[in-house]
Amino acid sequence: MDRNSIIGFVLIALIMMGFFGYQSRQVKKQMAYQAELDSLAAVEAYRQDSIRAAYLAEHPEDTVVAALPAQTAVYSDSLLNAASQGEGSLVVLENEKLEITFTTLGAQPYAVRVKDFQNYDKSDLYILREGKSQLGFVVYAPTAVDTRKFNFQYVAEASTDSTVVMRLPFSNGGYVEETYTLVKDSYSVNHMLSFVGMQDLIPRNVGSIDVDFAAVLPRMEKGFKNESQYSRLNYYFPDEKKPENIGNGRKGSKRFDNRLEWFAFQQQFFSAIMRAPKDFTYGEFTIDFLPKDNEEHDLMQCSASMRADIQPGSPRIDIPFEFYFGPNDYKGLKAYHHAYEKVIPMGGAWISWFTKGVIIPLFDWLSKFIKSFGIIILLMTIFIKIVVLPLAYKSYSSSAKMQALKPELDKINAKYPKQEDAMKKQQATMELYNKAGVSMMGGCLPMLLQMPILWAMFRFFPASIQLRQQPFLWAEDLSAYDDVIHWSTSVLGMDHISLFALLMALSMFFYSKATMANQSTGNDPNAQMMRFMSLYMMPIMMFFICNNLSSGLSYYYLLSNLITMLETWIIKKWVVKPDEILAKVKAAEGKPAPKSKWQQRLEEAQKMQREMQRQQELQQKKKNGKR
Repeated sequence: MDRNSIIGFVLIALIMMGFFGYQSRQVKKQMAYQAELDSLAAVEAYRQDSIRAAYLAEHPEDTVVAALPAQTAVYSDSLLNAASQGEGSLVVLENEKLEITFTTLGAQPYAVRVKDFQNYDKSDLYILREGKSQLGFVVYAPTAVDTRKFNFQYVAEASTDSTVVMRLPFSNGGYVEETYTLVKDSYSVNHMLSFVGMQDLIPRNVGSIDVDFAAVLPRMEKGFKNESQYSRLNYYFPDEKKPENIGNGRKGSKRFDNRLEWFAFQQQFFSAIMRAPKDFTYGEFTIDFLPKDNEEHDLMQCSASMRADIQPGSPRIDIPFEFYFGPNDYKGLKAYHHAYEKVIPMGGAWISWFTKGVIIPLFDWLSKFIKSFGIIILLMTIFIKIVVLPLAYKSYSSSAKMQALKPELDKINAKYPKQEDAMKKQQATMELYNKAGVSMMGGCLPMLLQMPILWAMFRFFPASIQLRQQPFLWAEDLSAYDDVIHWSTSVLGMDHISLFALLMALSMFFYSKATMANQSTGNDPNAQMMRFMSLYMMPIMMFFICNNLSSGLSYYYLLSNLITMLETWIIKKWVVKPDEILAKVKAAEGKPAPKSKWQQRLEEAQKMQREMQRQQELQQKKKNGKR
């Protein structure tokens, strides 16, 4: 590995350490912001109690209100009062992919089970668990009516095997109706919220309703850290290229006044998405991650407080919504044509083209013929290595030539041992490289061009649901870490050792050791530090990063390193011949070395610098002479 490559690795390491430090500061800011939100919530609760107290002061004769708890509402409509005291019943809709249980209390989903998938512990997989979510709509008719507080009537004559209809009647004959339709062989649920015969109840100046959706999503995967890092709350503005998000293992909140098309409570591999075909007009989101060892085995709690427009004054007001409860499968989500697939991390605009255009199609094509995803990853790695071989070859051959020149480099180091001769040593080294036909950028540039591919794979494997619960060799699940050793007490943030991550780190060490074996650092402390970083720090850092990530990712990096070592060995064995390199250098002795354009520009800059320095010395002498 040449010096430029090592500098590249050092820069990458510094960037990553800076990123982790920045994220730590952001977490502290989010904690402070959440404390502010909690204070505002306490103030709002106090305000509500004050309103009730003021009402009782003006209506002391209202003994019913005085006897109720502070949070209990009383409605002038007798049917609403009756519905607020009712107990809910459950209704189940089911198709080939989903089993959804609805409750008449609030006319909302009560539990959502995704068929054909299981949690890591082999239990049934629920995106929404019983009693762990709330969906409510607040309309002013003419006081605030929150649908979550009322027991709706199940309308049997309007319901079918795929549709459930529930109504909340008012004394004037109007009603609120909620209709849920489970689409055949799909993860979709269509929802229609209707206000029928309520034109005299909803004031004309009320142009919107509030939409509140909150859920506590359970843990579904093996590794808590990996699962939380890839879980978040997404929200998508119409006609934008990609959704924005909060979360990724950290508490967060966001408020906006823009029009919004949909939002998603996204676990690592599954999402609950709510879409408004006519758009939401306002929103506020919060997300918080629960402790790893909580008794309920929950992952995170998400909430969305939205607003949707209505046109009051009509005998019937219909507001459509759509839900998606299912896996984060790229092709499946893309088929909806609502940009749902963009909840899957692809590595950003500069990287996603490769993931979507090469990796995913290749992965899907190979999976049609091969059942073992470990073999699929192996074939993908070989294919990618073949594609980038023209770029890699220049880097490998440049490294091999530098190793062949080690005897000559040792002579230069011996000739210029002093630190003040560093410029002369550098010029002599560059002249030697030019004679041997070694490019100074030959090692660094091709490696930088390969970084997008490495980053694309880094984003693809942990988010690929195809790898979920797929075994290979000793790994039980290629989407999670493969812990061959684990313990109860965390040490340096670790409670296990992933074998694929360990093997990957060892392969990095041996590759660096092999490529730097014949490279002399002399007495240069900078070169010695770069050697230390390449040999030890980079493998150790990569082990700590990948130890909690997908074992499929570590397996890919391991294969990539092994294939790189094989390619380098082949180039050194049969392509780059040290004797020919040294003979070329000997033949060029006494002759002016060919200069590259970069070297010519460097020499011109040095000549200009020397000339400017000479002019300054002359001017200084003239000033001294005048004195």
